[in-house]
Formats: sequence, structure tokens, C-alpha cells
Amino acid sequence: MKCFVIVAALLAATPALAVEGAPAAPAPAPAAAAPEQANAAAPPSAADLLFEQPQLKNAAAGSTLTYDYLRRSGIAKGPFGPPLDDTIKLTLEPGTGGDGRNIAVEMFSGTNRFPAGPFEDMSGNPVIPLFLENHLTNLARVLQANPRYLKLAIRKGLRDGATVTPIKVDYKGRSVDAWQVVSRPFLGDGMAQRMRGMDNMTYTFVTSPEVPGEIVSIEAQSKNAEGGELLEERLSYDQKAG
Repeated sequence: MKCFVIVAALLAATPALAVEGAPAAPAPAPAAAAPEQANAAAPPSAADLLFEQPQLKNAAAGSTLTYDYLRRSGIAKGPFGPPLDDTIKLTLEPGTGGDGRNIAVEMFSGTNRFPAGPFEDMSGNPVIPLFLENHLTNLARVLQANPRYLKLAIRKGLRDGATVTPIKVDYKGRSVDAWQVVSRPFLGDGMAQRMRGMDNMTYTFVTSPEVPGEIVSIEAQSKNAEGGELLEERLSYDQKAG
């Protein structure tokens, strides 16, 4: 439960933690609109879409959500290590009521596996904080940076600088409504020169209420000036397994 508490507390739409020199965070945005209402109303906030919605309301107890995970770098012997191609599985059981679920986590497999969860009576999808916590652990190690600083930068980017766009995605042969959230939290950061060229890191989240657990995909990507991949880390809902 620890990783969810840490990441969600930093990123959710709650009063901002103080950052030296940073302006006060704006008031939380109104509740999320459905994607089909996007043309009639302002888009929802990134924080609401990712951290405030009961994303598991459409994921039945007794089901398993499977996500394909990939991490790779185009740099030979790069700092992130060899490519990792694996899965994250969430097994859902009934919570105490409502949309809550008790969740067992299989974070990767075989020799790649490490402990995560379980989570009790959650309505939000823990695959977001699981992905971000794993990503931030590796990023902080590579940059020799304070993970708290990186978390705050990502949190501020999602709250104040993210773009939210209505899109369509394919789900089991159907075109369904979705939201795309894009954030580049390190551009212009005062410590950008210490990010080894990864200050252009782009985070892209896609969510849809039509997909069980609502999380369609998550990606963190950075390229060098020549277009080479410094890091590509992505997670996507496995429609066949689901």
C-alpha cells in the first residue's frame, strides 16, 4: 500500500505541497466530464482523471486486469539496464462495498518480480502509482537525484501544465471515447541541466470509461537531439487477457 499512498498523496488534486519559488497551485478543477461531452464543456483536469475517479467501478470482482509493460533504451549499455518486457497483473476481489476492490498484485514475473501491494478497498486503479513509483525509482537512481524532487515536479506538471484532449481508441474492435493526458514536467526546470538530456521527458496517459479499470496506457519517453531513444517506458491494457 506504501507506494500508492506516497504517489497519490503527491499527485492527487489536494492542496499543493510547498515548492520553493513556485506559485500557489490553483483550485481543483470541476469534476470530470464524460469524453462525449468534451465539445460541450471544458475538459476535466489531469489530476481528477488520473487520481480522483473510481476507475475500478467497471472492473468486476473476481476478474484480473493484465497490463503489458516495456522498458528499453536505444543507448548501448544504457543506465536503465537491459530491456524489460513483462506484465503487471491486478487480481480483484470484493471490497467492503460500493466500487472498492481488494487487489492482489503480480508486479512482473520470474526473476523480475518484486513485492507490491496488496491494496484494500480501493476504487482507484493502483497501476498508475505502481508504474510511477517504479519509474521514479529508476529515474532517481540514474540521475542520482532526490526522488521527492522528481515526484513534486511531475505532480506540478500534471496539475498546472498538462494538456487533456478527447480522443478515440480501439477497444475490442470498437472505437470508444477516451482522454489523453500529456505532460512535460521538466522543461524549463531549474535543475534541467542535471537531467542528462532527459529534461524533455514526456508523460502520456490514456484513459477510457469503456475499458475495465479505465487505464488504457501510460508512457514515459525521452529522446536525445538526434532522435535516439534515451528511455521508452510504457504500459498498456491487454485486451486479450482482459
